[in-house]
Amino acid sequence: MAKKSLIQREKKRQKLEQKYHLIRRSSKKKIRSKVSPLSLSEKTKMQEKLQSLPRNSAPTRLHRRCFLTGRPRANYRDFGLSGHILREKA
Repeated sequence: MAKKSLIQREKKRQKLEQKYHLIRRSSKKKIRSKVSPLSLSEKTKMQEKLQSLPRNSAPTRLHRRCFLTGRPRANYRDFGLSGHILREKA
């Protein structure tokens, strides 16, 4: 069983990611847009805006955990369970 604090930290990261998802996606889209290219100064402003968002709101910081035990490793996406729990249930 994973520590409760780690599970709560992961839930907090998920909430932050959902909260800032649209802001992050729109600013990345503006930086990469080829239709109306930004000047260098505008691009740096957009990157600064992106960097000003909380670190824990980045989707790469999320970690899948087992639904029952909270185990962070050997998870199957389809079931949301870790490998040894899946074998026990099967």
